[in-house]
Amino acid sequence: MAIVRWTPNPHWMTLQEEMNRLVEDFFGPSKKSEDIVWAPRVDISETKDDIVVRAELPGVSPDCISVDINNNTLTIKGEKNQEERAEDENFYRVERIYGKFMRSFSLPQKVKADAVKARYRDGILIITIPKAEEAKPREIKVEVE
Repeated sequence: MAIVRWTPNPHWMTLQEEMNRLVEDFFGPSKKSEDIVWAPRVDISETKDDIVVRAELPGVSPDCISVDINNNTLTIKGEKNQEERAEDENFYRVERIYGKFMRSFSLPQKVKADAVKARYRDGILIITIPKAEEAKPREIKVEVE
């Protein structure tokens, strides 16, 4: 019994290309896969005064990280460069990801964009975003009459 390689029907491939073109025509061009290679994992938490974002960026130089807030959207982007390899080095497996990354998040409430702090330690980027005064919870004292 011979093994025969299965080839998908070329009409299905044409249909997929047409659907991609239709979506791009309607929504605009999407980010090319060669532009953004990976997205870091994040934890987002909230305290009484701040929103705290922790992003895993192991092996990324702090100089290659950009953080900005625009229209209440936080964007983290940068690039993880591949290490130099010895010419006589042969790999059995390569699982680590290199290249450009980006994550964007809509912030749940008004923030003080000019007071944001970002620090990087042990491969973790920690972004502290202070809440605007009108977004902080207020305790209202009940008066007795």
